[in-house]
Amino acid sequence: MNAVGPAVRIVVADDHLVVRTGFAELLGTQPDFAVVGTAADGAEAVRLGRELSPDVVLMDVRMPGMDGIEATRRLAGSTSCGPRVLILTTFDLDEYVFDALRAGASGFLLKDVTAERLFDAVRVVAAGEALLAPAVTRRLIDEFARLRPRPDVSADAALAALTPRETQVLRLIAEGLSNPEIATRLTVTEETVKTHVSRVLGKLGLRDRTQAVVTAYETGLVVPRSQGSR
Repeated sequence: MNAVGPAVRIVVADDHLVVRTGFAELLGTQPDFAVVGTAADGAEAVRLGRELSPDVVLMDVRMPGMDGIEATRRLAGSTSCGPRVLILTTFDLDEYVFDALRAGASGFLLKDVTAERLFDAVRVVAAGEALLAPAVTRRLIDEFARLRPRPDVSADAALAALTPRETQVLRLIAEGLSNPEIATRLTVTEETVKTHVSRVLGKLGLRDRTQAVVTAYETGLVVPRSQGSR
């Protein structure tokens, strides 16, 4: 997929030697990937992320010292030019994954992921897309309903900068729709949707669609059905 262009530069961060070595060797079998470093804890992941300028960091959550959430925040949460972070987890969308997504991660993978799913995920995230399937997006919003019951009104001014159509697109992103699905819903071309999505992310200072979902809920733009029906 990316074989004709520069290799995707990857850092693997996990405190278990067997896990990080296994992922590194597996990723190294792909001609369009280059594993440029491995880290045994969050602090080392941050250091390598800054020194080696990887495109993607595979980040375990539970690591000694600095955990994966704080490492994600330092690498991806405060700048648009940092690496994309893919969270590695044992449990499907647990509270740690939720916090990591809020910290700036672009998606998550279970550690028992298949090789092909791993390869696809790295390519998707490296291309600038968020790795959140619609079902996962809905569950993420449900988590917001449970853990963050009141919207953050501090971002209202930023939302006010969006046009009505951009606001509509943001709502659809938060529902977990893909660009083709949004295009069908709005009866516009996929290219038009891409333009709208790019403008939404730019105006709100967001890295990707994952952060757009977070923002849509935290500002109260999207209210989960379970909450709104009470």
